[in-house]
Amino acid sequence: MAAKSLTQSQIIAKLAEANTLPKKQVKAFLDSLAALAYTEAKKGFTLPGLGKLVLVNRKARKGRNPATGEQIKIPAKKVLKFRVAKAAKDAVVGGTVKAAPAKKKAPAKKKK
Repeated sequence: MAAKSLTQSQIIAKLAEANTLPKKQVKAFLDSLAALAYTEAKKGFTLPGLGKLVLVNRKARKGRNPATGEQIKIPAKKVLKFRVAKAAKDAVVGGTVKAAPAKKKAPAKKKK
């Protein structure tokens, strides 16, 4: 069974404890961060290490009504997507890590 995700109050409590800040100050910061993300999402809003909010334009397309099988027209629309940063994906999923390049060996010394 999967573990439950943290609630807002649990996140605030953990951040307040980790940064020795009052919970009210942490909550105000998270609220202002969310408000900033909402206003800047149209241009793209990046949270370093986590990911990026981007506005994507979807083209109009044809679809099918699953109940009747009738073909329907789906209009074009704008959708908001969150693209996860590579660092976050690697940390959570354990993506592939490139091996460090092998060091060149120093040439052997000649005996005289």
